Amino acid sequence: MEINKNDFKIAYFSMEIALESSIKTYSGGLGILAGDILRSAADSKLPMVGITLLSDQGYFDQTITKDGRQEALPSTSYDFSKLKKLKTFAVIKIGEDKVRVGAWQYLIKHSSGFSIPIYLLDTNVAGNKEEYKNLTGRLYGRDKEYRLLQEIVLGRGGYQILKSLGYNIRKFHINEGHGSFVAIEQFLNSNKKNITTKIADTRERCIFTTHTPIKMAQDIFSLDLVLKHQTDFPFKLPNLISDNEVNMTKIALYFSDYINGVALSHQTLSSQMFPEYPIHSITNGVHSVTWTSPSFQALFDKHIPNWRVSNLSLRNAFIIPLNEIWGAHQQAKRNLLKIIKEESGMDFDENVFTIGFARRFTAYKRPSLLLHNVERLIDIQGKVGKIQIVYGGKAHPADEDGQLIIEEVNRLIKQYKDKIKIVFLAGYEMDLAKIIVAGVDLWVNTPLPPNEASGTSGMKAAHNGVPQLSSYDGWWKEGYIRGKTGWTIRGEHIVVDDSLDHKDATSLYDLLEQEIMPIYYKDTDAWREIMRFVVGVNASFFNTERVLKEYAQDAYL
Repeated sequence: MEINKNDFKIAYFSMEIALESSIKTYSGGLGILAGDILRSAADSKLPMVGITLLSDQGYFDQTITKDGRQEALPSTSYDFSKLKKLKTFAVIKIGEDKVRVGAWQYLIKHSSGFSIPIYLLDTNVAGNKEEYKNLTGRLYGRDKEYRLLQEIVLGRGGYQILKSLGYNIRKFHINEGHGSFVAIEQFLNSNKKNITTKIADTRERCIFTTHTPIKMAQDIFSLDLVLKHQTDFPFKLPNLISDNEVNMTKIALYFSDYINGVALSHQTLSSQMFPEYPIHSITNGVHSVTWTSPSFQALFDKHIPNWRVSNLSLRNAFIIPLNEIWGAHQQAKRNLLKIIKEESGMDFDENVFTIGFARRFTAYKRPSLLLHNVERLIDIQGKVGKIQIVYGGKAHPADEDGQLIIEEVNRLIKQYKDKIKIVFLAGYEMDLAKIIVAGVDLWVNTPLPPNEASGTSGMKAAHNGVPQLSSYDGWWKEGYIRGKTGWTIRGEHIVVDDSLDHKDATSLYDLLEQEIMPIYYKDTDAWREIMRFVVGVNASFFNTERVLKEYAQDAYL
């Protein structure tokens, strides 16, 4: 397909973009969101380009050892067949060295023939020093200096490759602080005459979406390290840096005219963190077609034939007969149970209440909260009905606490294997995620408030009629209707103390025993009504079709 580059005025910069499972350019939610937004751009024919790193060594492949520990192995399978290597190169400077940046093109194709081009930057090219050839290899790999160099390649290399390809970009959308060097490059290349007008010109061109509600997750580098590699970094600009530190989130805030958090609650928190900047809110969503299982796609095609071109029409889910909702769900559940059997040898029962928890394993998400008191779960089994639990997710190789949680979960699985069925599915990625979110009966999310900026896994579950039990945080503050779209662990006003996990786990167990499971096992029509309500209310709103419309209206135009 020949791309009319004159039409493309928006460039979306993200360290990771999830294109498909076999192209290892993502690690989790940030990349999934980026991919979903760009897929919706293809659906709506909004001319955008995506910029990311090739990451041909991937994030990592996960295996679980016999003693339950995560083993992070280099990714060995990367599907280049859908990528086109371009002949175009850009040149950036790192220190005193010139570094060539090449690119591969991936097209997100819509059935109408319209395509969104994604450019994956590659420094493994002839002429570069060996130390630079691997900069676009491992996603989030090695140390802090490596991360800085990757971000230089993403921001400055991405800007220059677009220029080399003949694009005339008017808006640079920075998805999280990793891409902030594109604002630096725009500032340094501005043709305005003085500092004030250069800053204004850059701000008019930059949009920033922040996903980070905690400082420890922001990329912060020493000024000396940045100047070592970027001698032209404009560190003397008023209020750009403080304490001789370069905070990439603050760089993006400084140079952006439109800034948004990814949920209403996240906007409030971000405004408290950065009171000097006006921060808006565009609550995240997911790409409806991508995250709807085949059985639910067929169901929606039958009863809501325009849902693919108007996700909002999923609000008409209330016309779908309850028995057909259930039939679609049970088919998705059988698909999950087949995977569980193949991967673990365990026989899960399609008529047993099945809970799902799958996401990045890190301390603030509290992945083991569900297993805080396994004896209580076993007691609930005896009183209300059997329980099956499906786990999945990776911990960053540098996150020792997250890896210990994976080990703890697997230890508990082994310890109680004769009393309750729990499985951990290794190698969590897009294709497996699609099967898990659609196949469980209840989605559980347990972040420690207010650390969840948004969270999207429950939105994926909602597209398959699966209700959520979650902490009152992130998007759930907007999507929660008690007993209609799901349930919340305790309430909004929580005092964080040493007993918090115990209190939250007790709340979770009480809800399972007294409200959730009795409906599932004893009032099947009421359960199916909840499933239908979840689609009609949450899936119809929490999708990237709506997200992109808000960006187009509030930020791009």
